[in-house]
Amino acid sequence: MSEYQYYEFLAIDRPLDGDEQAEVRAASTRATITATSFVNEYHWGDFKGDADSWMERYYDAHLHVTNWGTRRVMFRLPSDLLDPEVVDEHCVDDQVTAWTAAGSTVLDFVNEDHSGEFDFDEDAETLLPTIVGVRAELATGDLRPLYLAWLAAYGTWERDEDAFGREADDDLEPPVPPGLTTLTASQRALADFLRLDDDLLATAALTSPPLTEPATTPAALTAWVKALPSAEKDRIVERVVLGETTRLRLHLQRRFRQDTAPATPSPARRTVGTLLDDAARRRTDR
Repeated sequence: MSEYQYYEFLAIDRPLDGDEQAEVRAASTRATITATSFVNEYHWGDFKGDADSWMERYYDAHLHVTNWGTRRVMFRLPSDLLDPEVVDEHCVDDQVTAWTAAGSTVLDFVNEDHSGEFDFDEDAETLLPTIVGVRAELATGDLRPLYLAWLAAYGTWERDEDAFGREADDDLEPPVPPGLTTLTASQRALADFLRLDDDLLATAALTSPPLTEPATTPAALTAWVKALPSAEKDRIVERVVLGETTRLRLHLQRRFRQDTAPATPSPARRTVGTLLDDAARRRTDR
């Protein structure tokens, strides 16, 4: 089987200027590069750039897929929109990692399957556009993508008995987010990309409360805006004038969600062993 790798990077919050495009061009003469994207396929050789560094400096989303089983997707968000301490609760070995750089949080989700089966989506260029919506969802306070990545990481144990030591049985799941039974299209695409087993997801979703979105009626939004302090409204207008509209919109959506969403109960946290055993029983019963 011939080697195949696909790399894609997206700049969402800020396009690359000419000098930055020249810097990434130095890593590849064949890539398709614009102010907002880098795309390349490799049938021999390898990527000459540094994905971690590029995500810290230039890009907001990255996808890497190979025909030998590697699937990787990364996102960069402003740290004031995604608390690094919350992210830490979802990290799993090398499969779900995160770090901060220059005021941003970089998420790195990796899933490997080296079973030897042909593992390549012929439409690799369609993958990131279907997944990237989870970045905005995370920025506005929806933590389902993080939980899905955590669950998919431990789900590799069902395929590879050496993926974790037995002590991992007792690891507790992070707080279960509402709405695991009603995933968005981007969240479903992320779950599929990370090979999250449907039975394991259904098992995890048993304690997930229904998603109760805040009332986004004009009246509710008007009341919320009126309650904001005048000084804060002044700062918002200043940031709009300075061109920070994308980040500001996410920040305000997050604030509105936090201030108006109904309180939901916190389910008891289960162990990894319990989740995997219950999923196995569900699979057998089905």
